[in-house]
Amino acid sequence: MPTLATIPDGLSAAFCGTGSPLPDRQRAGPCLAVIAGRHLFVFDAGEGSAETLSLMGFSPARVEAVFLTHFHSDHIDGLGNLALQHWAQGAATAPLPLYGGGGVERVASGFNEAYALDSSYRIAHHGPSVVPPSGFGLTPHAFTIADNQESAIVFEDGGVRITAFHVDHGPVHPAFGYRIDYSGRSIVISGDTAPSEALQRQAANADLLVHEGLSPELVGIMEQTAREQHRGNLAKIFHDIVNYHTSPERAAAIAQAAHVHALTFTHIIPQMPIGALEGPFLGNAAQHFRGPIYIAHDGDIIMLPAAGGMTRRSLF
Repeated sequence: MPTLATIPDGLSAAFCGTGSPLPDRQRAGPCLAVIAGRHLFVFDAGEGSAETLSLMGFSPARVEAVFLTHFHSDHIDGLGNLALQHWAQGAATAPLPLYGGGGVERVASGFNEAYALDSSYRIAHHGPSVVPPSGFGLTPHAFTIADNQESAIVFEDGGVRITAFHVDHGPVHPAFGYRIDYSGRSIVISGDTAPSEALQRQAANADLLVHEGLSPELVGIMEQTAREQHRGNLAKIFHDIVNYHTSPERAAAIAQAAHVHALTFTHIIPQMPIGALEGPFLGNAAQHFRGPIYIAHDGDIIMLPAAGGMTRRSLF
C-alpha cells in the first residue's frame, strides 16, 4: 500500500468517497484527497470519508487543509470526524484549516460547537499532551470570487497552486470547482454542477478531470417507480435533481472540448450495486470523449508522476 513517502512526486487523486446523498453500501459521501508531493489536501468530506481515507492508508493527521465545493449536507457531514481524527491521531496543535466560500464560517462554527463537549471529554481522559486543546476543531478560511470574475487562486504554497472557480449548481450559492496544479501536472474537480462553460475553460489541458455524474435515464426510472409507489415527495426530488447535475455524455463533451487527458466520474447518481449498470450509466459518453473514461470507486487512486504518465489502481 503506498504512503505519502512512497507515492511518486507529482499529483495523485485518491477517492475517499464517490457516493451521493443516496444510500450506497459501496460508496462513502463525496470526498477526494489530492496528494501534491508530500502534501495532502481533502476536497469535500462526506459521511464516511475519514474512515475510507484511513482504510486507504492515509492518516487524517496528515491532512493539511480541507476545501469545500459547496455546503450541501452530503459534502460536509463527515467534517466532524475528519477534524477529530486529524486532532487525535496527530496531536495537532492547530485546528484543521477549512476553505470555502462565504458561509464556511458558519459551517466551521457549527461543527466546533457540536463537538465541543466531546473534545472536553477527550482532553480530560487522554491529557493535553495527547490531544492539545489548541488543536481541536476547524478554523475557517473564507474566500470570495466576484460574480463578474470566473476564478481566483485561493491557496499557493510549496509549489502547489489551487484555483477555485464558479460552477452552476443553482439555487446553491456559492458553488465552486477547483483546479490543482503542481510540478507540471493538473487535476480539475467539478464539484456539483450543471454543464458549465467556466468549468470547460478552467479544465483546459488538464491531466485529469474529476467530474460528477448523474444518469438522467436511470434517475427517470427511479422517479417513475416512486410515483407508482405513491411516494410523491421522493419522485419530486428525483425530478428536480436532474437540472443541476451533469450527465456522463455532457461531461464527456466538456472534457473533449477542454482537451483534458483523462476523465473520471464521481458523485455517482444513482447507485450501481452491480457492475452491469456501468454501461447504462455512461451511456454514449465514449462517443464524446476520445480519452480514457473511468467510473471511480472508493479506494481508487490515480497517480500523475511529475515525470509523466498515469497509473490507476485500487488500494482496497
